[in-house]
Amino acid sequence: MTNKDALKHYDVNQYRTPDGYTSDIAVFTITSEKTGVYKPPEMTLKLMLIKRSVKDAEDNPNIEAEKWALPGGFVETSETAFEAARRELEEETSVKDVHLKHFGVYDRPGRDPRGWIISNAHYAIVPEHDLTARKANDDAAEVKLFSLDELKTIALAFDHDTIIIDAIKMITSDLLQTTVAKAFLPKAFTYSELQAVLLTVTNDPAIASHQSFARKIKTLPFIQEVKGQTTSRTSKKPTQLYQFNDMEVVKPIYTARY
Repeated sequence: MTNKDALKHYDVNQYRTPDGYTSDIAVFTITSEKTGVYKPPEMTLKLMLIKRSVKDAEDNPNIEAEKWALPGGFVETSETAFEAARRELEEETSVKDVHLKHFGVYDRPGRDPRGWIISNAHYAIVPEHDLTARKANDDAAEVKLFSLDELKTIALAFDHDTIIIDAIKMITSDLLQTTVAKAFLPKAFTYSELQAVLLTVTNDPAIASHQSFARKIKTLPFIQEVKGQTTSRTSKKPTQLYQFNDMEVVKPIYTARY
């Protein structure tokens, strides 16, 4: 029997199809604020959200209007969910050319008041300068960066609170189990500067303790001292500078014993 024969007995009307297929994008960054002389900067993990406009691009009342949401929208028949994520991110925020990763599908009944809407979730963590061109477009009224504490104080659209919680887990894993932290550091950095980046997602004692982490960094095989180079930018006492090398890392990389 061929596919042609089989299709004669297939009735699409017997099956319920979704009312929509969408992509949502969680884009994170880490902001840096100088807190004083001889101190490491204060690092804060932030998420970029859009505020849904009162009316959509066709001038109709917008669903979940004036709530904050992840950038995203419907997948077109000519594209994949990943391609739609890249397109919608640029259309709504003007942010483009960031490395997105897919991490989940959200299809809980009732998650969207428009009907059975299935969403693909994507995430990225990028330096803040990759987001400097951000501005609200399409059916987004505003675009803004929120700290994790600020996220608790705002009204979020759809089930984006659930998606964001899952996205934070992905970002935490990336920061603690890969060398992505290097994107938020100078090429040569102090132990406390790396520590500040990692503390945006964890309070693990092995990282949070200054003395412990100062000792730990000297044992990490994927980080090496910059011979003969120190700095006073994070301490009155000259502090050793370090840099990442090209070693392949083994998870978890900061809390494991070497």
